[in-house]
Amino acid sequence: MPTASGHTKAIRAKKVIGTAVKDPTGKKIGEIEDVVLDKTSNNIMFAAVGFGGLLGVKEKYHPIPWSMLKYEEDESGYVVNITKEQLQAAPADSLSELTKDDGLAYRDRAFDYYRSPRYWE
Repeated sequence: MPTASGHTKAIRAKKVIGTAVKDPTGKKIGEIEDVVLDKTSNNIMFAAVGFGGLLGVKEKYHPIPWSMLKYEEDESGYVVNITKEQLQAAPADSLSELTKDDGLAYRDRAFDYYRSPRYWE
C-alpha cells in the first residue's frame, strides 16, 4: 500500500543497498552499503553509509538512523539533512565493528550524534 508520498511501505533491502545518499543540495555524499536490523524490536537500527573509500579497502562506514533518510524520486536517492563534513565527523567504523555486540554501541552513538529520536525508548 502506498504512503502519502506515493511510495510503498515495503522495500527489499537489495533495492536500498547501493542507493546514493545526497545532501540537501543534491550532492552525493555516499551510498548505502548495508542496512542493520534490530531483530528484537523489528526496527531498522541504521543504514551503513560509505563514502570516499577506494573499492571498500579500509573504508569506514557511517551508521545513519533510518528515520533520517528520505527517498526523493527526482534525486534517485536518499536525501539527508546533513553535510559531507558532518558525515565525516560522525561515528564510523568497519561493518563488523558497527554490528559488534548487537550493534548497540554504534546505534546509540549515531542516534546521539544526529540527535535523532530513539525508536527503542
